[in-house]
Amino acid sequence: MTERDTLKFTVASDDKENMRRILRSVFDALTEKGYNPINQIVGYLLTEDPTYITNYNNARSMICKIDRDELMQVLVREYLFAKE
Repeated sequence: MTERDTLKFTVASDDKENMRRILRSVFDALTEKGYNPINQIVGYLLTEDPTYITNYNNARSMICKIDRDELMQVLVREYLFAKE
């Protein structure tokens, strides 16, 4: 593979649903603890620093099981192709 080749990968729909369940659980845990869940999740995605995510209800452990690059790929795809 040369420096100019582009790697391609896809996320299986089972993985996508698992990511959705985990992200919803993390969102709920952050909300219950009084955090702004969107800001905290974005902070985690930008830095990969798990301390943005509460340990409450095992949220930190759950989000660390998701591949951050794959999650961002799914989020961008969902945003771009969401029905308005």
